[in-house]
Amino acid sequence: MKIFTRITSLLLTLLALTAQAQVVTTQPVFFTENTPVTITFDASQGNVALKDFTGPVYIWTGTVTNLSPNNTTWRNVKSPSFGQADPAALMTRDAANPNLYRITFTPRTFYPVPANETILRLGMIFKNANGSTVGRASDGGDIFVDVYQGGVAVRITSPARSANPQFVASGVALAVTGESAQAANLVLTLNGTQIAQAANATTISGSATPTQAGRNVLKLTAGTGATAVSDSVILVVRPTVTVAALPAGAKEGITYLPGGTSVILALTAPNKQFAYVVGEFNNFQAVASGFMNKTPDGNMWWVRLDGLTPGQEYAYQYLVDGTIRVADPFTEKVLDPNNDRFIPAVTYPNLKPYPAGQTTGIMSTFQTNQAAYQWQTTNFARPAKADLVIYELHLRDFIARHDFQTLRDTLSYLSRLGVNCIELMPVNEFEGNDSWGYNPSFYFAVDKYYGTKDAFKAFVDEAHRRGMAVVIDMVLNHSFGQSPMVQLYANGGEPTDDNPWFNRVARHPFNVGYDMNHESTFTRAFSKKVMDFWVNEFRVDGYRFDLSKGFTQVNSGNDDAAFARYDQSRINIWNDYNTHMQTTRPGTYVILEHFAENSEEIVLSNAGMMLWGNMHGAYANGIKGSAGNANFSGAYHVARGWQQPNLIAYMESHDESRMMYEALTAGLANSTMGYNVRNLPTALARAGMNAAFFLPIPGPKMIWQFGELGYEVDINLNGRTGAKPIRWNYTQEADRARLRDTYANLIALRKLPGYNNATFTYQLGGQSKVMQLTSPTLNVTVVGNFGIFGDEVNPRFQQTGKWYNYLTGDSITVSDPNALLTLNAGDYAVYTKTRIRRVTLATRGGQQQDIFRFSAAPNPASGTATLRYQLPTGGSAQLLVRNVLGQTVLTLPVVRQAAGAHSRELPLGQLAPGVYLVELRAENRQQVLRLVVE
Repeated sequence: MKIFTRITSLLLTLLALTAQAQVVTTQPVFFTENTPVTITFDASQGNVALKDFTGPVYIWTGTVTNLSPNNTTWRNVKSPSFGQADPAALMTRDAANPNLYRITFTPRTFYPVPANETILRLGMIFKNANGSTVGRASDGGDIFVDVYQGGVAVRITSPARSANPQFVASGVALAVTGESAQAANLVLTLNGTQIAQAANATTISGSATPTQAGRNVLKLTAGTGATAVSDSVILVVRPTVTVAALPAGAKEGITYLPGGTSVILALTAPNKQFAYVVGEFNNFQAVASGFMNKTPDGNMWWVRLDGLTPGQEYAYQYLVDGTIRVADPFTEKVLDPNNDRFIPAVTYPNLKPYPAGQTTGIMSTFQTNQAAYQWQTTNFARPAKADLVIYELHLRDFIARHDFQTLRDTLSYLSRLGVNCIELMPVNEFEGNDSWGYNPSFYFAVDKYYGTKDAFKAFVDEAHRRGMAVVIDMVLNHSFGQSPMVQLYANGGEPTDDNPWFNRVARHPFNVGYDMNHESTFTRAFSKKVMDFWVNEFRVDGYRFDLSKGFTQVNSGNDDAAFARYDQSRINIWNDYNTHMQTTRPGTYVILEHFAENSEEIVLSNAGMMLWGNMHGAYANGIKGSAGNANFSGAYHVARGWQQPNLIAYMESHDESRMMYEALTAGLANSTMGYNVRNLPTALARAGMNAAFFLPIPGPKMIWQFGELGYEVDINLNGRTGAKPIRWNYTQEADRARLRDTYANLIALRKLPGYNNATFTYQLGGQSKVMQLTSPTLNVTVVGNFGIFGDEVNPRFQQTGKWYNYLTGDSITVSDPNALLTLNAGDYAVYTKTRIRRVTLATRGGQQQDIFRFSAAPNPASGTATLRYQLPTGGSAQLLVRNVLGQTVLTLPVVRQAAGAHSRELPLGQLAPGVYLVELRAENRQQVLRLVVE
């Protein structure tokens, strides 16, 4: 048993070496910590980040020792600073091949290794001087080389090693060489038949001629009996490709067949020679059962897998043309060897571990017989586009746990604020964990950093229950190198000319990553499948398409003006996509981040699409006091010449500097009057004035997270896309809470009878601004002085009589509608002809305050729990219990109760042990507590 374990360990070690050998080789093959070794780095292999690099290249390296917690954790790092060049780590470029770099050292003296440590492995990556460009393994991970520890060890040195099997032609002889760390009796075999031997030798050579279809094992053995060790290389003679149509009902990606024991996997990869599917169902071996058929048009590869265990989750990849390993572009879940370990179990419980040692790179997964999510809200009606008040947020910077479950728990705050649509920055799988998400890699998989797909469904379900739509940010302009669609057709990491989906060179100046070609039929088909998927599988209500102006093949190079010009081909593309989405799910919101010429945006708006309207510059000048540069009329679609109210105006988005940051760092001052915009209460009051001249303007509007609380953190803190502090504590500050209440009341104003058919008039330029909403049931006049000096303004009240200041409750009597009003710097008012009840929010720490003093005892509980609460006023009260997926599992009858303390018994006998959410509804408010059932 000890011998078996030793040999197995050696083979696993050599497998790890094999996975990296194309990137790094060593001379000698077997070296100790006390003998010199030459490390050769091939920049054209691995992630190819340093391919054709012309500057100096350095090794960044450390050791894995007997004191390391595992075989991948470095100790004793050689160089003092990653961001600076270390002359001792400088590599020498090969004169004949500029992509080869070498460095020679003796590990024991090269690394700062204490005397009590033994070096087991060398870990390394390669970088330019400042570390901005890094060469890594093909999966983006570190590269490891084992240090020889003594004893018998052998290695096949030719054929050259690879992470993939060696695909060879039948009947063609191959030269074979091998080495032994010590003189030994060496034997080379092919499928168990000896082809060469060498007695008491350290090297051996021979010739192998594989003829067996499928898998052939080339093996080098040293010694005999209990002391034998061996090394193997797999040679595969692939069968003839079968041309066959994709079975009826099957689709690109994963098709689950009845019974749960079979699936069909299909991959689009035109002009490829052959493909295998390898995974846990075949031990990641290129075997006949995984050899894929080709469709008659040559565009797709497919295979049916049988004998699966129902309900088991399998990891798999495609092996294309013998050298390209990619995950399935249509997978709904990936396994990432580098980033999954940083995802906490509370966010993604029971995450399947990566099959380490079996393969490299991102893995895809499938699982038959998955339990379907049980939707609770089935009658949700989307708000009309003109009525949308959208709240854009980024999970990482909005809630500390950055997961869907916590965001779902926060919906009460957003609901009471009055927003009726939540727009999430990208939630499909992107590169790494900590990101804005505009570096997408897998378009059908929820990023695990935010939670499970059922947790996302539960979030959407609960948002719909509360009357809020959900829109997701979708990035179909570009992808990065982790995308399997890039990797399938790439040269040096960049798309080749024959890539079906991507341009080799971007067609416009604002591109990042690799530019998608939306004139390609392959890209069109793929994009439409993405558009279908999220509205059907997750019931999201629409998409905000990032960089939609980039959906063109008209080459504008680096000319921004040319990029923005009217482009009929781009209009045609978007009309095609919009028509498809409305056919798939009528009413789907299509929101474009476009910023093209107004004439083009009018055409798209008339077709029913909504477009972002960036008003940051004008409103930033308004809050700062630079009133002469603060014309807000562009926030109104009619002012742009649009016929349809499809302009989503915003003061802030994820891309802009925050209004409060602008005010507090660049606000103006009137020293004579002691008025200074940089004073926090003054700036917050002006933020309310901005909102008063923004939210009542007809048409959809968008708020960036915490804008209602005066978030003032610099967008460049930790880098523009870096993590920002989460400021739920703002709700405890009176001036910020007042601003939030202002937002809530202005949003509530939009929902009043008469708003939707009101005539809107405005004077939104100049220092003091005025606008009116006029209808038979709602008359509103808004006035504001955006300067830092006093001013007079003609309010143009619609009629005489008493007018009420909606936000303060005060009133004035108007005898002359055109009599000038005197406004001090920063004064503003929202006047209504009838008194309107105001909204007041009371929140703490991002969650609703304990307004009902709601509690459960005991907690944890079994059998029954006693719920206690206090009603401030008499009325109806309802109690219900939900599981963590948002499904209602228990509802108590609605009762009418007087004001005061109450208690009710909650029967728990029918509930399985676990965590539940108990919700109390009364006075048009909700409060939730967590209950653990044992």
